[in-house]
Amino acid sequence: MNIKEIKELLELMAEHNVGEIEIEKDNAKIKLRKMANGGIVMQSAPQVMAPIGTVMHAPANAPAAATQPVAEEGVTIVRSPMVGTFYAAPAPDQPSYVSVGKEVKDGDVLCIIEAMKLMNEIKSELGGTVIEILVQNGQTVEYDQPILKIKKG
Repeated sequence: MNIKEIKELLELMAEHNVGEIEIEKDNAKIKLRKMANGGIVMQSAPQVMAPIGTVMHAPANAPAAATQPVAEEGVTIVRSPMVGTFYAAPAPDQPSYVSVGKEVKDGDVLCIIEAMKLMNEIKSELGGTVIEILVQNGQTVEYDQPILKIKKG
């Protein structure tokens, strides 16, 4: 199954208030179960249960630009490589890895995304200046969600 198919299943679950669904396709088996807090847990054989985030829908009055930043010339949009919780700093009492206006170089840590109690450092793949941070500290992010913008330098 690909991400698009999983997203469609999540939308169907939300639309029809389904608590659990199990699908078998192309020798792959996936099970999605809604948790009490609104999150979804995914199990794919032979892997273990993994939280995949909350089904999120943009408010009806939200502008499209708020959900999909517009690509600008010379600007790279850094996207989340996974579902998890965005953290701007290594610990609550530590300064943020980056801030708007900060220069970064290839390999610098930009943020942490926590997934299944594992802290995953997200590193820059280019040098430049951070021009915008698109998510808040502690916010749940989805796979491929834009998290910040870097102007190539």
